[in-house]
Amino acid sequence: MKFKGLVLTLAIVVMPTVALANTFPANHQEKPCDCKEGKHHHMTHKDWQAMMAEREQKLLAWVSQYTPEKKAEWTRVIKEKKSLRNQWMSPENSAKREQWKKERIAKMEALKKQFESGKITKEEFIKQSHGGKEMGHWRTFHELRIAVNKKDSKQAAILLNQLLEQTKQHNQLMKEKLAN
Repeated sequence: MKFKGLVLTLAIVVMPTVALANTFPANHQEKPCDCKEGKHHHMTHKDWQAMMAEREQKLLAWVSQYTPEKKAEWTRVIKEKKSLRNQWMSPENSAKREQWKKERIAKMEALKKQFESGKITKEEFIKQSHGGKEMGHWRTFHELRIAVNKKDSKQAAILLNQLLEQTKQHNQLMKEKLAN
């Protein structure tokens, strides 16, 4: 009898919550995003686009301030990065993206098994799961922001040059992905 009472109580509490949740659309964004695919996306897509645009503007402002001699090169590299990303995300490359995604998932599953069986450490798992790159460009950008906030011109210039090289390497990887 106690079990039936528990089930009945749960039904009374949970059912209205589920019904209310189902009255809201799964995707709160009603307009399609401005990406090339034209599909509806969650707000995180737009947030990501806005964050990347803001990051690019900050970066170019810092380049103008700390390494103005590299402004033209930065502009070219950023333009190339955007072009490569648009090519990668185009419908013509959907098969390549899916293949890359399958390979990446398989690699992650293999690494997860190695980690769970104790063959690799957590640090090795993280490093290998990121392809050895350790998300360097994000770390460099973070360090650059700190240098700019401290008004450390010398360190900011060093980090801008390092980030430029990382961005060029990223562009090269994208070219290789597109070529395969």
